[in-house]
Amino acid sequence: MRIAQVSPLYESVPPQLYGGTERIVSYLTEELVKQGHDVTLFASADSITSARLITPGCNSLRLMKECIDPMPHHHVMLEQLQRELDNFDIVHYHIDYIHFAMARRNRVPNVTTLHGRLDIPDLQPLYREYNDIPVVSISYNQRLPLPDANWKNTVYHGLPNDLYSYKEGKGNYFAFIGRFSPEKRADRAIEIAKAVGIPIKLAAKVADADKKYFEREIKPLLDHPLVEYIGEIGEKDKNEFLGNALALLFPIDWPEPFGLVMIEAMACGTPVLAWKKGSVPEVLEQGVSGILVESMEEAIEGAKQIVNMDRRRVRETFEQRFTAGVMANNYLELYEELINVKPIDEIKYLNFNL
Repeated sequence: MRIAQVSPLYESVPPQLYGGTERIVSYLTEELVKQGHDVTLFASADSITSARLITPGCNSLRLMKECIDPMPHHHVMLEQLQRELDNFDIVHYHIDYIHFAMARRNRVPNVTTLHGRLDIPDLQPLYREYNDIPVVSISYNQRLPLPDANWKNTVYHGLPNDLYSYKEGKGNYFAFIGRFSPEKRADRAIEIAKAVGIPIKLAAKVADADKKYFEREIKPLLDHPLVEYIGEIGEKDKNEFLGNALALLFPIDWPEPFGLVMIEAMACGTPVLAWKKGSVPEVLEQGVSGILVESMEEAIEGAKQIVNMDRRRVRETFEQRFTAGVMANNYLELYEELINVKPIDEIKYLNFNL
């Protein structure tokens, strides 16, 4: 199958540091190539891939200090795609909705995976207008704010089976990975660790938009003997960080669309203590791969129990549900379905000639 993968340009594929969407694009692209498909990746110039790479010439925009407006770069990339369109059986977009008007007028089948939060009122009229554009959710919960969208499937994220290895969790600490932002609730994670007397290590990014929140709410909490802030870490450091942890704390306070770090922890055999919000009940199985809670009281009690969970079973659950192979096969099934749908005008022509 001839497949185009269209990535955001904010990070390279794969990203050098933080970047969930671009990592998934990378894992999917490499798995499709591995399975023998002809894949072209549209992404930033500093991307690394075994697929054919087409780029508008810019490096990852987050690392380009001179980049003021990211949209021109994306429009150049979309024009490049238009010139190549006849070379593909299907185009798979990962860039939200900026291509919708163009994709509606193209005859090549397309699908768009929506990677972000959708509970924004401004999106509702957009998806009512473009209810012919096929879209994929990364959890069923993510769909709820947009019932009028043209949902074709839910495909959970997946990681390469050998990206992380099973570990015994001998570091005797809790782990937190994410952004220091109000919805990620690192403050809850610190409070839980202190309540049960277990050290916590935080590997987190401080985005420009969250600097005031970090200084006001989080930084004062880091001055405690049980708390260690190690900064932002890349993919190469996660196996040791997550695998040596007793558990990952994921105390979110928002409708998380997926939560990639949960399956990263599972791949290491590390169970997850998480708030029952957004995608969490779809990703975690209570008592199997983690413990789901709805209050601080439940979280503190859960933190005492989670250290005794069967880590082998956690890893087995990852292998069954969240590998890149499982993800790619689910997308391939959808690609076939979309490719085999005949355009309306072709159907009318065939019926006329019958």
